[in-house]
Amino acid sequence: MNRKKFLSDISYAGIGLSTLGIGACNKKIKKEKISLKTKNPFFKLSLAQWSIHKMIQDKVISPYKFAELAKKWGFEGLEYVNDLYRDVMDAKNKKNALDNFVKKNIQLSNQYGLQNLLIMIDAEGDLSSKDKVSRLKAVENHIQWIEAANKMGCHSIRVNLNGSSNDSESWKVSSKESLAFLSDYALNFNINVIVENHGGFSSDADLLMNVITEVNRSNCGTLPDFGNFCISNEWGASSDGCSDEYDKYIGVTKMMSKAFAVSAKSYDFDKNGDEKVVDFKKMLEIVKNANYSGFIGVEYEGPNLSEEEGIVATKNLLLKYG
Repeated sequence: MNRKKFLSDISYAGIGLSTLGIGACNKKIKKEKISLKTKNPFFKLSLAQWSIHKMIQDKVISPYKFAELAKKWGFEGLEYVNDLYRDVMDAKNKKNALDNFVKKNIQLSNQYGLQNLLIMIDAEGDLSSKDKVSRLKAVENHIQWIEAANKMGCHSIRVNLNGSSNDSESWKVSSKESLAFLSDYALNFNINVIVENHGGFSSDADLLMNVITEVNRSNCGTLPDFGNFCISNEWGASSDGCSDEYDKYIGVTKMMSKAFAVSAKSYDFDKNGDEKVVDFKKMLEIVKNANYSGFIGVEYEGPNLSEEEGIVATKNLLLKYG
């Protein structure tokens, strides 16, 4: 579909759900409890680029070192974070910068024999905004990343619905409208639009799953994150205390029914190598009992280990129980 025509159509339609009609996949996931005592892990390992965001933001390494480091640490898949590529985000000609981003990352992923999985989209506008103009601009900004993800061979883009509204009903309406249009556009590019629990109302699994269900698109789903269930925190992090936290185990269980990816968030570890905030064994039981066998992304963001040490510790913990 032509991007200009698509944006013209959604502007004319006023972002209304009733104008769209692509049906959802009705395939049911069999809920069969499976023993975790297996010789090999039931999942494949990917690395979330956010795990090395400090090194990138401190200019210790280039974001284009991502594939090389992921290979070094023994991962198979790559989960990119758009906001770490300042050459793209700050570019005057973003189209040319995105073309270069795509070209370089295809070359690097091929060089190191890794699979491009998804791009996590941040800082591209509020998809849950009550303001129509702001919401349309956010939709337009995300569309270019759908096209980039397609060119790179990814299966999804991850979007944020944390929003800024204190009204859950208006948040739901705005979120559904943005997701519906993005999902319909992404279907033309064989891309899924997936939502991570990431703070605000998006960390309330009941509200989020209500939105996903009512959007009712086969390529619209979730990316359950083990740790981001703090509703009162802007980005959902559960490590620094939380005045309003959704039960993370119930949340992941609910989100797994529409999961296209899984994020193994970690913060800190005890002397036995177990995570102090998240029970990884319990989380992996939930994930496996949902018959999920895809990639699980390591996303370390703790303060006490180096990023490399935290990544390796998280990977080892997943393999310990996987």
